[in-house]
Amino acid sequence: MQIKKTLSRASAAALACLLLACASSTKPGVVGITRQQFLMVPAATVEKMALVSYAQQNQKARDDGQLITSGPEYERLERIALRLRQHVEIFREDTRDWKWQLTLIDAPVINATCAPGGKITFYTGIVRKLALTDDEIAAIMGHEIAHALREHGRERISQAYAQNMLTGVALAATNNSNQIALANQFAHYLYTLPNSRQNESEADAVGLELAARAGYDPAAAIGLWKKMAAESGEKSPPQFLSTHPAPATRIDEISALLPKVLPLYQAAHRPEPLPPASEAGAPPPAPAAATAAKRPTRKPK
Repeated sequence: MQIKKTLSRASAAALACLLLACASSTKPGVVGITRQQFLMVPAATVEKMALVSYAQQNQKARDDGQLITSGPEYERLERIALRLRQHVEIFREDTRDWKWQLTLIDAPVINATCAPGGKITFYTGIVRKLALTDDEIAAIMGHEIAHALREHGRERISQAYAQNMLTGVALAATNNSNQIALANQFAHYLYTLPNSRQNESEADAVGLELAARAGYDPAAAIGLWKKMAAESGEKSPPQFLSTHPAPATRIDEISALLPKVLPLYQAAHRPEPLPPASEAGAPPPAPAAATAAKRPTRKPK
């Protein structure tokens, strides 16, 4: 009887922990993202391990002579990142404390990420091979930042931890070698495993709103995913698509979101004109379908 009572109390405590771990990591924005998330693993733990993984990535790129820290291509990405960052507090006020960083790696890889805490990584391959406009870069960067804002990586790690998939790995590791091992384990869940369809839809929605508020045409996301679709037709689909669903399935969803975010874009202050393509590392932006729309007389809330 005593054993049953003990087990019952333990089960109740475990259930309480699971219930307390459910919350929405962001405000809804105009796109209305309100889903409750399972966030059992502490945010500080995930950010700490993500920082270790990010530092490893940057060190390897530096050792390989692939780390770009200045020049037109880097400055172009930095300018777009700064504009997007001005609006992240609409979704999360605590982002004012994030130590944002931008990494550009010179490699023919079609990929981009944003680790927890605002650690953005772009590869020159995605910008050059897809000949991205600023609006398209903003769509990708906004999408990746949205994953960090919504803590999708932390959510996946929490789910794995709850299912005992991380058995034998101590979350409170203090030994440096243990931290590296744990960072590698977490990196598998942060970057390697595909996001769920739901997570991708949320990142698309939040990313579109960020881009629109920053003055980048959200309709450019449609052209971007058409480019991605063309790339996915090759024998070896780009790495970016290996962790994202097929482009064709999301274009309709993005189109449905445009009426919500276009007023924000029309009311936003537009970026300054770009330098010539030869100086910026990519072609100048081509206007998307929404560019010709008239500005509203009232600024959206």
